[in-house]
Amino acid sequence: MRKYYLPLGLIGLFIVLTGASWLGFFSDYIQTVLMYIGINAILTVSLNLVNGYMGEFSVGHAGFMAVGAYIASVLTTRVIPHFVLGTPLVPSGFMYTFDVAAWAKGPAVHLVFPLVLLMGGLGAALAGLLVAIPSFRIRGDYLAIITLAVNYIVKSAFENTEALGGSRGLIGIPKLTSVPWVFVWTVISLWGIRNFIYSTYGKGVMAIREDEIAAEFMTVDTRRSKILAFCISSFFAGIGGGLLAHLLLYINPATFSIIKSTEVLVMVYLGGMSSVSGSLLGAIAYIGLSEALRPLKLWKWVVISLILILLMLFRREGIMGFKEFRFLAPKAPKREVEYAPASD
Repeated sequence: MRKYYLPLGLIGLFIVLTGASWLGFFSDYIQTVLMYIGINAILTVSLNLVNGYMGEFSVGHAGFMAVGAYIASVLTTRVIPHFVLGTPLVPSGFMYTFDVAAWAKGPAVHLVFPLVLLMGGLGAALAGLLVAIPSFRIRGDYLAIITLAVNYIVKSAFENTEALGGSRGLIGIPKLTSVPWVFVWTVISLWGIRNFIYSTYGKGVMAIREDEIAAEFMTVDTRRSKILAFCISSFFAGIGGGLLAHLLLYINPATFSIIKSTEVLVMVYLGGMSSVSGSLLGAIAYIGLSEALRPLKLWKWVVISLILILLMLFRREGIMGFKEFRFLAPKAPKREVEYAPASD
């Protein structure tokens, strides 16, 4: 019976959050903060898969977010309305001639929203595959330069694509992101990456972190492990980008600059490397500090930076570095007791 406690608890928490948000028990501010925590937890755990568990150094996570955000936003603002309302895919002047908010209130768009997010995630995973290929030959600082270049390439591509709004970005995105949806995708990302880490391929990823050459000698398929790690990481980054776009209701290339990638890096190192639990705590701590110190205005970034410096000085592994909560840790295998035969 004990093995059903966690799934039953998650289902109960989902029902409580759904009911509370629909009945208005949470203010709009509280709901927004909860959604930001969930979205950032998705981004943090996905980057931790590459930077923590695989031991690489990626600094272009916002680029994969942008791919997922733009694909999901185009689907919900242009493609789906085109089939539902019969409007042009790209209206003249790149402005919207129909009321997106009106048709977005219907139940149909909320039912297809998970599919829209999946399409954005798959697009981001394809972009991650393109980054995984050069990672076969380089590591460390050189991979950081490549991922940084990818971030700038994606950002510049969207800035110079007038069909997607150019530097102005996309507006009129319907508000489809809600507390229940963010909760569901946060659980999927945390549990999915946790299961991948403790699978055979996940152990190969951790072997690459220790010593890639030794891992190859131990028959680990390092190329396949890297491809899986980069694609899974990029997939969930695209999911996070799609959720963020439908929370902000607009996106532009500046939303996914190197500053956003740095923000996700900070949450990874704050929560702890190689820890799914740390990724969740890092997102909670970072968003919590940002909101608690909001009255300080610009000075809050000075305080947050000082806290991070002290953390790196006295606890370099972060809050939960290389540790997990019990419900996220793998179960220890049962040992069979062997009895020695009785001597004559």
